[in-house]
Amino acid sequence: MASWFSLLRDPMIAVLLLATALAIVSPAKGEAREIAAGISNAAIFLLFLVNGMRIARREIWAGARNWRFFLPLGLWVFGAMALAGLGFSTLASEALPPLVALGFLYLGTLPSTIQSATSYTTMAGGNAALSVIGAALINIVGVFISAPLFALLGGGEAADVGSGVITRIALLLILPFVIGQAVQGLTWDWISRHRSRIVWLDRIVIGIAVYVAFSGAVEQGIGQSIEPRGWAILLGLVILFLLLANIGVWWLSRLLRFPFKDRVAFLFAGSQKSVAIGAPLAALLFPPADAGFVIAPLLLYHLIQLMAAAPLATVLSRSER
Repeated sequence: MASWFSLLRDPMIAVLLLATALAIVSPAKGEAREIAAGISNAAIFLLFLVNGMRIARREIWAGARNWRFFLPLGLWVFGAMALAGLGFSTLASEALPPLVALGFLYLGTLPSTIQSATSYTTMAGGNAALSVIGAALINIVGVFISAPLFALLGGGEAADVGSGVITRIALLLILPFVIGQAVQGLTWDWISRHRSRIVWLDRIVIGIAVYVAFSGAVEQGIGQSIEPRGWAILLGLVILFLLLANIGVWWLSRLLRFPFKDRVAFLFAGSQKSVAIGAPLAALLFPPADAGFVIAPLLLYHLIQLMAAAPLATVLSRSER
């Protein structure tokens, strides 16, 4: 119980709740939304530039060489989870607005979250180094694969990943990451000294992206589009999705006969989804009026995965090796 209360003080949760509340009370409209979207794009570029600086190239190569761990992790995250998202999207379409239902497919195609996956792996006594490398590689792959995979599975209902969207992704996600990797030798010491402060860059950029997305959704009447029964269904489906993700990835790690510490790393890297990629990417894929609806399942999933991961890590830390 104490771990759950500590989560309520988690800065990331506070940022998500604050951004959502601000969008509800004072959404950005008209010219203000255009300005906010411009600020969001600039912040996304800066975030991925810093990501390129702080993910060590040796960690990327080390993970790529450990194909026995990374390959099934990638197939799970972008294969099984994406197909599960497609199934949940079809199921949700019976009771929820189309864009919210589509959000389950979007959720399923996203990569893992690095920070919390690593934190909970460490808390559970798992292989933290493997978790860092695995989640980092999945995030890098996700920048290239999540959008086209989403469009492929979603067909005509998904975002049109045409040349304009591909160009925006290349300029705002891939280009700054490549630049960050290229200058890493010059910036590594500075990044290492300021890691605790740089974490706030993640939170602020995510908060801006969520605010812009939900401003559009509020203006389009998301509160009136989903009745109380619909919110209950959405919450129930998100919890079920998370439950199946955890059970499925834990069963797969057992089937692969990983050591216990590696199974723990596989669990958290394979079941958690990244709002750090999801929120900025949604800002590039969808108009603001749609993005807030689409990321609703992602935001709920992110909050619940953090609440569930803390007691789960505690249980695993006490399990027999």
